[in-house]
Amino acid sequence: MSPRTTFPAAAFLPPAPVRELTADSGHGTRLHIEVHGPEDAPAVVLAHGWTCSTAFWAPVVRALAADHRVILYDQRGHGRTPATGPDGYSTDALADDLEAVLGAALAPGERAVLVGHSMGGMTLLAAAGRPVLQERAAAVLLCSTGSSRLLREALVLPLPWAGVRYRAHRALLGSRAPLGPVTPLARRVLRYVTMGPGADPGAVDACARIVHACPRTVRARWAHVLAELDLDGQAARLAVPAAVIVGTADRLTPPVHARRLAAALPHCTGLTELPGIGHMTPVEAPETVIGAIRELVRERLTGAGPGPGAVGTTDAANGPGGRGSDAGPVLPGNASVAGSTSVPTDASVPTKTSVSTKTSVSGSSVPGTSVPGTAGGAMAEEETA
Repeated sequence: MSPRTTFPAAAFLPPAPVRELTADSGHGTRLHIEVHGPEDAPAVVLAHGWTCSTAFWAPVVRALAADHRVILYDQRGHGRTPATGPDGYSTDALADDLEAVLGAALAPGERAVLVGHSMGGMTLLAAAGRPVLQERAAAVLLCSTGSSRLLREALVLPLPWAGVRYRAHRALLGSRAPLGPVTPLARRVLRYVTMGPGADPGAVDACARIVHACPRTVRARWAHVLAELDLDGQAARLAVPAAVIVGTADRLTPPVHARRLAAALPHCTGLTELPGIGHMTPVEAPETVIGAIRELVRERLTGAGPGPGAVGTTDAANGPGGRGSDAGPVLPGNASVAGSTSVPTDASVPTKTSVSTKTSVSGSSVPGTSVPGTAGGAMAEEETA
C-alpha cells in the first residue's frame, strides 16, 4: 500500500478563469471553455474524463497558469456544457467537440500541447486522423486511458472470466442509478473504484463531488460508448510526439492499456507508471502530470529543448516528469524527487524504466515510477434527456 499523501487544501479548488468562451459543436452542443494564464504564453489544452468537469484539473491549472495559457472545457453533458440528445454520444462527437474547442480558443495557426485524462485521452485518439489535430497539436499527453477492451480488462470487479467481467462492469458502470449525496461511504466507494489506497483525503472528496455532480443519464450514455470503444487503429494515426502516464493501482484503465498504447504510438516519448496511484493521476499525482506537460511544452512547443531528466531521455535524476531548475512552481511547496534505479521492460517496447522511490510535495510523499524512452516507431443529480 502506498503512503497516504497530503496536498495543500487550496490545490483542489478550481481557480477563476481569465475568460470564458462558448464553442458550437455538432448535434447542437455548445461547449463551455475556460482560459487561464497569460494570453501570450504557450498554450496547453486539457480534456477531462468520464463523469468529470473542468474542476477536475484544478491542481494542474493552478500550477501551469503562472506561465502557460491553459485552456480547458467541459465535455458534452458534463459541468457547464449541456447534455445532448441520445444520438449525440459517440467517439466522433468527442473528436468534433475537441475540434470546436481548438478552433474557438487557439489563434489561427497556433499550436498547443494537448492533454487528455481517461475519456479525454480517448478524445485525442478519436481525433488522431483529423487534419486539425496534426495542425494544432505540438505534442500530446495521455493520462490513465486506453483504446479498447475497457470493460474486459477493468479490475473494479476482479472476476477471473473476461466475459463475465465485461457484463458485470457494463451493468455497474452503465447504471443510471443516482449516486446520491457525497457521504463517507460514497467517498470510500469512489476511492476504491478510481483512486489508489494512499490518495489524499482532499483529493478523494474533490473527485467525489465532481463525479456525483454528473447527471446519471449522461453518465450512462457515455458508459455505453466506452463499453464498445475500439480506437486501436487510431493510436497508430496519432502522428505527433506523445507521452503516456498510468498508475499501477488503476482499476478502470490498468497499466496494460498504457503499455499497449506506448507500443502502438508512432512517436511515443515515454511511458510513466506510478506505483500505488489509481485512475485519477492528475489529482493523485499532479506534480508528475505537471512535470510531463512542462517538458512537452519546453521540448515540442517553445523549442527550448528538454530539461534535465526529461521524459523520453535517459536522465531520470529528477524523477517523474523530469523537472529542470527553470520549470517553475508545481504546487505550493514545489516537488522534489529522490532515489532512482533502472529496471528492464518488455523487449517489444524499447523503453528505459527508472524507479523513483519518493516524491515530496509540501512535506508529503508520493511514490513514482518514470519510464522514459521511445516505443514503436456541485450540481443537481437531475439530468437532461
